[in-house]
Amino acid sequence: MGVPQDRKYLESHEWCFVDGSVVTIGITQFAADQLSDVTYVELPAAGAELTAGKIFGEIESVKATSEMYCAVSGKVVEVNAALEDQPELVNTDPFGEGWMIKVEASDLADVEKLLSAAEYDKKYTE
Repeated sequence: MGVPQDRKYLESHEWCFVDGSVVTIGITQFAADQLSDVTYVELPAAGAELTAGKIFGEIESVKATSEMYCAVSGKVVEVNAALEDQPELVNTDPFGEGWMIKVEASDLADVEKLLSAAEYDKKYTE
């Protein structure tokens, strides 16, 4: 299996890790590899209200600009400020230091609708 088992995945290649009511969101290694060298990440400000399934930001690379989709509805409680100066963290550590945002989820049931690691792996990395 190529992706961490402790997360859920969107078909648009974002991952989410649930810790209580806070959901950390980033993009998968598959997505980072498809984009190649990430040059810029546009993220919402802390305090922004997001809706599950809607766009929360953009990621730019030498190959393309892609929209990123939110896994849950809720309020942004933290943004990865390191990506402002080091967007390449998305390429080198997408499941760790390259995370994007943390959202205080208004309904964790949104997470249950997402792909498991096994489902994501089977669909995109095998």
